[in-house]
Amino acid sequence: MTKQRLDVRSAAEVLGISVDAISMRARRGTLDSEHDDGRLYVWVNADETTDETTVRDELVEELRDRIGYLEEESRRKDHLLAAALERTPAIEAPVSPEPAESPETPAEGTDKGKGPPETERRSWWQRWFGR
Repeated sequence: MTKQRLDVRSAAEVLGISVDAISMRARRGTLDSEHDDGRLYVWVNADETTDETTVRDELVEELRDRIGYLEEESRRKDHLLAAALERTPAIEAPVSPEPAESPETPAEGTDKGKGPPETERRSWWQRWFGR
């Protein structure tokens, strides 16, 4: 295996990651690094860079294919939904010629022991906590 000593910018280009990512990897110790004249240099295995970039490129291509497939599926489903909505007639409430009946009110004296009248109904939490 041949290792190359590269500055941070060159290493970022070779590995296909950002300069900050190179610095963080060097700080964590996942990349061999050294400081010389106030500059950071990293040791990069030449064999690994080609493998890593190839794998990364393959993954990017697969993700692009998946995104394209999902976009096409979304367009297809939008088209099917629009076609179904065009064929479906609008549903409207039936028009009734008769006026709606008013609710019946019970005669006085028939609701003894059944609780408060409708106008004085309390919510469940008021009944539960006794308010």
